[in-house]
Amino acid sequence: MASQDWFDKDFYQVLGVSKDVSDAELKKVYRKLARKYHPDSNAGDAAAEAKFKEISEAHSVLADPEQRKEYDAIRAMGSGARFTAPGGAGGAGGFDDVFGGMFGQGGPGRSQSYTFQQGGDYDDLLGGLFGGGRFGQSTGGYRGFGGPTPGRDVTATTTLDFVTATKGDQVTLQTAEGKPITVRIPAGVSDGQKIRLRGKGHPSPDGGEAGDLILTVNVRKHPVFERDGLNLRVTVPVTFAEAALGATIQVPTLGGDPVKLRVAPGTPSGRVLRVKGRGVETKKGTGDLLAVVQIAVPSHLSKDAQAAVEALAAALPDENPRDELLAKAKG
Repeated sequence: MASQDWFDKDFYQVLGVSKDVSDAELKKVYRKLARKYHPDSNAGDAAAEAKFKEISEAHSVLADPEQRKEYDAIRAMGSGARFTAPGGAGGAGGFDDVFGGMFGQGGPGRSQSYTFQQGGDYDDLLGGLFGGGRFGQSTGGYRGFGGPTPGRDVTATTTLDFVTATKGDQVTLQTAEGKPITVRIPAGVSDGQKIRLRGKGHPSPDGGEAGDLILTVNVRKHPVFERDGLNLRVTVPVTFAEAALGATIQVPTLGGDPVKLRVAPGTPSGRVLRVKGRGVETKKGTGDLLAVVQIAVPSHLSKDAQAAVEALAAALPDENPRDELLAKAKG
């Protein structure tokens, strides 16, 4: 802990070193001076003994990184800094004297007098005196005007089924300490999304706000539907005859009854048929259901069916549907 006489003592001058002296050089200088002024080498020499104590005190402060930082911060106030002890017997001025003088709150019977030189870093001084915290910040041993320390955030992960993530629901999670937490999952949460739950983290150590719970959501895949922003995609098989001649088909919806869609004659595989308003419904809007047509080709044909397909192929125009694709690939 800092001593009041640090304001007056120049430990660098005592050891004859500069303020940016390295640890190695500091140790070398101290050993040389210690040998010179050690009482064993100067029996009965009071001046040498006093000098040895002086250099030992200087080295003990400067050799300790934390004490050296604290000392430098105090000395940064300037050698002109002075304070007088309160009146009365045995009254030694303490750190309350420093604050009383700095903020004009000296108590009865006190006489604080300060002369600060320019260039003093009072932030560093206070940080050094009170555990390394910066004055006015919310961390450190003394926060001053920074207020209480907020509690730490907690991270967690949960896995939801596709329907819960899409439509939203209330679920109960359990913390590492076994405490249950009820969480409202908003509609439309996506895989990998993070949800911040205010005040569900660790409590503050000194009466401040609790931290937050940051929940990462993993969403299981659905066997039929996929998310596409606010839209839902579903692949719908149709027969060759339905695609060629046109048909009305049924398309499933998420959590609801199937809807009917008209497939126009000549619909190719990959065409997207849209059902308005049957996608993901959120506060920001509602998506659509996108039905992607996929031509279902039979894997086995009877002889009559094969003959019918061959007859159809013979009746169709003699054209290659890949001509345009090949031409674009060359260009």
